[in-house]
Amino acid sequence: MFEGISDSALVALIGMASGLLLGLAARLGRFCTMGAIEDMLYGQNDTRMRMWVLAIGLSVIGTFGLMATGLLEPERSFYLSIRWMPVVSIIGGLMFGYGMALAGNCGFGSIARLGGGDMRAFVIVLVMGLSAYFVMSGPLAPLRALLINQQDVVPGEMPPGLAHLLSDLTGGSVAFIGMAIGALIVLGTLSSRRFLTNGRAIFWSAVVALGIVSGWAGSYWVATTGYTEMPVVSHSFSAPVGETLLYAMTGSARAPSFAVGSVAGVILGAFIGSLFKGHFRWEACEDPRELRRQITGAALMGVGAVLALGCTIGQGVSAFSVLAFSAPVTFVAILAGAAFGLRQLIEGFQPAE
Repeated sequence: MFEGISDSALVALIGMASGLLLGLAARLGRFCTMGAIEDMLYGQNDTRMRMWVLAIGLSVIGTFGLMATGLLEPERSFYLSIRWMPVVSIIGGLMFGYGMALAGNCGFGSIARLGGGDMRAFVIVLVMGLSAYFVMSGPLAPLRALLINQQDVVPGEMPPGLAHLLSDLTGGSVAFIGMAIGALIVLGTLSSRRFLTNGRAIFWSAVVALGIVSGWAGSYWVATTGYTEMPVVSHSFSAPVGETLLYAMTGSARAPSFAVGSVAGVILGAFIGSLFKGHFRWEACEDPRELRRQITGAALMGVGAVLALGCTIGQGVSAFSVLAFSAPVTFVAILAGAAFGLRQLIEGFQPAE
């Protein structure tokens, strides 16, 4: 597309630039799924959960706004181009959420913590990436393919998305319906007076949404104007972590990708954010029991994300932004799994006295 730079390198740079926004939001805006769940369940504070939902609503508006202007075909995304399997989404989401509670963070959060010097997060990222590829294309891949018959959406079949379903039922514009749903999500989130006056939280939610939407726009632009066949993607941090590890080991024989740029961008953004706040410091795990728990949680997250086809960012924001059927179901399953794991860790299932 550009002289001197390949399409693969260009889309990786787009992934890095938009991923950097997510990394900054994690470190400067405290945008974190695990933190949001803990605050809501045990801190009686829903600010960070509202930040997450606001980012979803703004992402929906932006994504379908791209569609309205011809800058994106959501149907080409992974989430709308394969048939949805509800049971698998629920099982994968529960596994991911429980693993997230054990590990103390999701994949995105762990990458952001790694950018701040946390070597415990480095272990979580490594194990999660390896376990994801273990079931996606490694020794357990044949068993996964046997048990889970993943099928593409055939031409003429309705994509598994809420906006597309409502359009099919009403005859309305998919783009308009999508933006209307996004606006309703935003209005619902801003219904809290306390949150509405929290400009910092709203700003960083918008930054996350910008990262997701710019990922869609950039990858679609390269896919439709470049000379190399490229997928239309946005951010997710499960299998892409494994892909990044492979690139780190075989980069001389493997082209970079959006996923590789995305992971690198989050690390870079988190590193810059931690330096800006003076929070960068090297940390290591001193308790073997804690390390064992984190490794177990990371492995569960990797497997669960492959089954659910995404993580807290992949399904929780990117898939939500195209209003895929899988997104709300998987997100609720992740919340349920995380709540169960946190209760086990914090309360130990002891009956209240």
